[in-house]
Amino acid sequence: MKKTLLLTLIILIYISTINAQNENLTEKWSSVFNTKNINGTFILFDISSGKSKVYNTARCDSAYMPASTFKILNSLISLETNAINSVDDTIKWNGVDYGWDKWNKNQTMRTAMPLSCVWFYQELARRVGIIDMQKWIDSVGYGNTKMGGQIDNFWLEGDLRISAKEQVEFIERLIKNELPFSVKNQELVKEIMVTDSTENYVLHSKTGWALRIENQIGWFVGYVETKDNTWIFALNLDIKTKEDSKWRKQITYEILKEEGIIN
Repeated sequence: MKKTLLLTLIILIYISTINAQNENLTEKWSSVFNTKNINGTFILFDISSGKSKVYNTARCDSAYMPASTFKILNSLISLETNAINSVDDTIKWNGVDYGWDKWNKNQTMRTAMPLSCVWFYQELARRVGIIDMQKWIDSVGYGNTKMGGQIDNFWLEGDLRISAKEQVEFIERLIKNELPFSVKNQELVKEIMVTDSTENYVLHSKTGWALRIENQIGWFVGYVETKDNTWIFALNLDIKTKEDSKWRKQITYEILKEEGIIN
């Protein structure tokens, strides 16, 4: 009996040690959030070491509406199902004023992704259809896999939920071309995700803002490639005022600079 208890204790200590190594709780990042009066989480995953650093672990494991970060998967599904033939195929603007001149024009996936053009991705989702969309979400195991809502808004106000930790896991599979899509399509989507490029690093990313719900959530997810490593990140935070949306990128850049990943 004593031997069994001792063995159990050793196993528990070992597991807790491994978890601590893989999720090095980084309270030093708290000032980055607290000085801005922002409640959120940030996870940074080092592909080379397989270890992650996390601020606000409980929130990191909690699932939220993906909002426009779902455009990454929507792009993959749309290309794979031939809802659109390439990232440079044009979908004509329907003439509706969407409140932003940059949206009020013809779009390709290459232009729509960085603009987070909602109408373009709604049209792609309608072309894919609810049956195939659900099939691919299930195949990927994206978040809770529950669509709910309508085919053209479920990621904005439906039942789909995903955690920051799951976002990182999804992006890691994309980086390694391990998602259930052709390598060609995975490479194309990674290409159109590039939002910042310098001599020292390339940033692939996507923002998200769940603003059709009462408790609004902001996202910034992606990865940074340097000459010798790749880091995946996911941030989400509460958006209480329109001004809070700017902190998605600013907090991420502050942490990446603090970690010496970008300069």
